[in-house]
Amino acid sequence: MADTHAKGHDYHLVDPSPWPALGALSALILASGFIWYMHEGPPWLAGIGFLMVLYTMFVWWRDVIKEAHVDGHHTPVVQLHLRFGMIMFIASEVMFFMAWFWAYFNAALYPTVQMGGVWPPEGITTFDPWHLPLINTLILLTSSTTVTWAHHAVREGNQKSAVQGLTVTVLLGAIFTCVQAYEYAHASFEFTSGIYGSTFFMATGFHGLHVLIGTIFLLVCLIRTAKGHFKPDHHFGLEAAAWYWHFVDVVWLFLFCFIYVWGAGTMAPH
Repeated sequence: MADTHAKGHDYHLVDPSPWPALGALSALILASGFIWYMHEGPPWLAGIGFLMVLYTMFVWWRDVIKEAHVDGHHTPVVQLHLRFGMIMFIASEVMFFMAWFWAYFNAALYPTVQMGGVWPPEGITTFDPWHLPLINTLILLTSSTTVTWAHHAVREGNQKSAVQGLTVTVLLGAIFTCVQAYEYAHASFEFTSGIYGSTFFMATGFHGLHVLIGTIFLLVCLIRTAKGHFKPDHHFGLEAAAWYWHFVDVVWLFLFCFIYVWGAGTMAPH
C-alpha cells in the first residue's frame, strides 16, 4: 500500500535513516575532540570524530545518489525543493562569513589602544596581495569558468566535455589549496599573533576549508559524470556543486579585496 501511495504523487517520502543521528554524534565527537586538543589534550578523539564524519558523509550521499539515480525518486518537484534547500544553505553560509568579516572590519576600522591605534598592528608584516593571493584569485576565477563549462556540457548532453571541464576544475581547486598551504607555511605571523592573526586565519582558513569541501564535492560529481549519472534534465547534484563553487569564488573576491589588498596597510586606516 505504501508503494501504491508513493506513486500517486510527485513527492519523495524519505525512509527512516540512521545517518542524521550518526552525523550529529560524529560532529559532537569531532568538536569535543578538537577543543580538547586545543587545550593540550591528545588528538585521537578528534581523529575518531573526523573519520566518523567522513563515513557519515559517504553513506548518506551514497543513499541520496541511489534515491536519485537508481530509484528515480527525484522528480521535478523534488528537484525544485532541493534547489530551494541549496539556496537556503548558501544563504546560511553567507551569514557565517559575515561574522568573520564583521570581526575583521571592527578591528580594522576602530583599532584600539591595545592594538597601538593602527591597522595592521605594529610588528605585523602582511602578505603582498599581488603575489600568491593574486595567483590564487586567478586560479579560482578560472575554475569558476571551467565548472560553468562542465554544467553547460551536461545540459547539452556532452558527457566527454563535461568530464574534461570537471577534471580541470578539480585540479584547479587542488592547486588553490596547495598554494594557500604554502602561503600559510611562510606567514610572518601566527594565529596567536593577536587580533590580526586570528581574524586573518579564521576568515581565510574557513574559506580554504570550503574550497577543500567544494573540491571533494566536484570530484564526486566528476566520478558520477564519467559513469553517466547526469542527464540534461536530471543533474541537480552537479548544479548544486556549481552553485557552491561560485559562492566560494565570490567569498574569495571579498577576502582578496578587503583582507589582502585593503588590509595590507596601504589602504587601511592609520
